[in-house]
Amino acid sequence: MLLTLFISALLWFGGVYAGVSRRALIAVQIILFTAVLFFQATLPDGNTLKQITGGSLMNWLILAGVFLLVWAYRLLLRRLRAHHNESYQDDSISSESFTSSELDRYARHIVLREVGGAGQRKLKQARILVVGAGGLGAPSLQYLAAMGVGTIGVIDNDDVDNSNLQRQVIHSDARIGMPKVFSAQKSIEAQNPFVSIAPYHRRLDAEIASDLISDYDIVLDGTDDPDTRYLINEVCVQLSKPLISGAISQWEGQVSLFDPANGTPCYRCVFPEKSAAGLAPSCAEAGVVGALPGVVGSIMALEAIKYITGAGETLKNRMMIYDGLYADARVISLHRRDDCPACSLTNK
Repeated sequence: MLLTLFISALLWFGGVYAGVSRRALIAVQIILFTAVLFFQATLPDGNTLKQITGGSLMNWLILAGVFLLVWAYRLLLRRLRAHHNESYQDDSISSESFTSSELDRYARHIVLREVGGAGQRKLKQARILVVGAGGLGAPSLQYLAAMGVGTIGVIDNDDVDNSNLQRQVIHSDARIGMPKVFSAQKSIEAQNPFVSIAPYHRRLDAEIASDLISDYDIVLDGTDDPDTRYLINEVCVQLSKPLISGAISQWEGQVSLFDPANGTPCYRCVFPEKSAAGLAPSCAEAGVVGALPGVVGSIMALEAIKYITGAGETLKNRMMIYDGLYADARVISLHRRDDCPACSLTNK
């Protein structure tokens, strides 16, 4: 058997050295193998030729089985690589003129079946407005930028304060006193130069809310002011803009996606009236654990990415409540109110 394998190898490598085509070399190997099988199957035991060529048909069948397994494995790898390369070179990527640096940066997204090249292109084309550059806005902004959202707006009228730095990780000690939107802009531009950041250093009020929100595809609300929350909801309902709303206090946070234009309740369906004074203390009054905004703000960013790309299942018609103190997360169902003054006239 060893002699036959030696002759086979000699024929193969000799042919390669002589410049024989690969197809011809494979044909020679098939002829040699067929002849050996013929000898093993027809010649009687003890025959010299049968002994020289292995002495047993079973040995050659086992060898052939191993060869076929190796060949099938290599063929499968080749096809998987080809499929991966096709996905990576997807027309939706190249047509959007992603640079090689962007392709490398977003590679972990592109290989995700739920995102892929088409999803990354949608992210690059997306425009997201984040209201508030504080506890929830900080992680939301960081991850939206890191994930390649093309245009990010951020509006906030506050300046960075020393007390913010325990949880608002987009800011730094050196930026105390700087407007939060400009501090966030610096961090985002340092993190990802391929996205555009639009800072608005002012309070979101009724005078500008409609014009500003109409310029974006989706809104993330990370404010802690009830009046602003209800204003954002009202404008988003009027303009048929999806709204991702998050809130935190002490050890607990909540997130939901409100999209009444597509059949969900709005924020006011769930919270019809503002809380009475003193019933919903601010973070400054009640306290908040530093890592909690990172958890909730990251979930808000993730919901935005899923909404844009169509991946998975979002928090439409649901609210996630996260309890950091006891490591518990639960999801409750939400329903529209027929008498909601904000969204009762939208499509049901």
